[in-house]
Amino acid sequence: MTGLSFTIARLPRIVFGAGSRRGLAGEVRRFGRRALLVTGAHALRASGHWPPLVADLAAAGIDWTDLAVPGEPSPDLVDAAVAAHRSAPPDVVVGIGGGSALDAAKAIAGLLPTGASVMDYLEGVGAGRAYDGPALPFIAVPTTAGTGSEATKNAVLSRTGPDGFKKSFRDDRLVAEVAIVDPDFLAGCPKPQIAANGMDAFTQLVEGYASANANPLTDALAWSGLEAFADGFFAAWRGEGPAAAPGRDRLAYAALTSGIVLAQAGLGAVHGLASPLGAQFPIPHGVVCGTLVAEATAANLDALAARAPDHPARAKYARVARLLSPDGESLPDVLRAWVGDLALAPLGAYGVTEADIPAIVAGSRGGSMKTNPLVLTDAELAEILRRRL
Repeated sequence: MTGLSFTIARLPRIVFGAGSRRGLAGEVRRFGRRALLVTGAHALRASGHWPPLVADLAAAGIDWTDLAVPGEPSPDLVDAAVAAHRSAPPDVVVGIGGGSALDAAKAIAGLLPTGASVMDYLEGVGAGRAYDGPALPFIAVPTTAGTGSEATKNAVLSRTGPDGFKKSFRDDRLVAEVAIVDPDFLAGCPKPQIAANGMDAFTQLVEGYASANANPLTDALAWSGLEAFADGFFAAWRGEGPAAAPGRDRLAYAALTSGIVLAQAGLGAVHGLASPLGAQFPIPHGVVCGTLVAEATAANLDALAARAPDHPARAKYARVARLLSPDGESLPDVLRAWVGDLALAPLGAYGVTEADIPAIVAGSRGGSMKTNPLVLTDAELAEILRRRL
């Protein structure tokens, strides 16, 4: 390891384990008595988890207001929330939900102290101002296992349509003070949601493991997450039998590590393509990841064999293949079988056509694509998309 050099960015204090959600009120009290709860639109509030959570807050003497986030958050939603709570800001912002709720909460916490618009800071489409903070304390409580947003500095915001975008507001000051990761939340998730979110986590682990910015520490975390995913994902997805609860533990851990790894090492071609796809079409992010990861992996392996046969990513992909298929099946073939087993829809189901491919490829050269193991050509990226139409 002579000459080894890398940087690890800020992480939250992590509280992991079944039942850890019941510690939320105590964590809020560390920062004050007034909280803004940012949740998804329906699922959490309709679940059995919501009444005891809010009862715990009341018992701890915490005054709270709440904000529901329907679908993926937009800059307009964030700015409206900041304006609504600016005159009497909370002491702490709590995101409880999937990646959309956590990303919205993260952005709101970052903007409430100043009242600035998120468009001042949004990468690539904003005013290009440097974010100087400060941010309110933010507590992240994921109720799904996929995005890893609880461990990142990114708040991903989007507008959908022909002129749409999916971009990040990001800064180390946006990282959660505390991340409470309770696998019990996954018990109420529908199978399609487990499938899509789980494949997002898996893709983040594989892309972070093979990333051009990977280092020994991120490799160790990525491998740990991949082992957990391989051990627990399908048991969590099936959701029944004695293996279901341990499977949820392993999947929640895999998702958490995927967020840590992506925050430190970056991602790859799947997430590069996911940005324009999510901006232009109403495709859930996890579905994009799950439906593209096999073909993107195949494209990377073919390109590495042809143009960089000694690249360390080849050995990493081979190691993942052995983990997932001790019988020697290729990694792309294993992942193609998963696409069928999990019933992950092709891109065409969301309106993507051959005519859309050039614009998607043109919009894919953002930060995630820059840490792919090697540069894929426009033709190679187009073929990835074409195979999943």
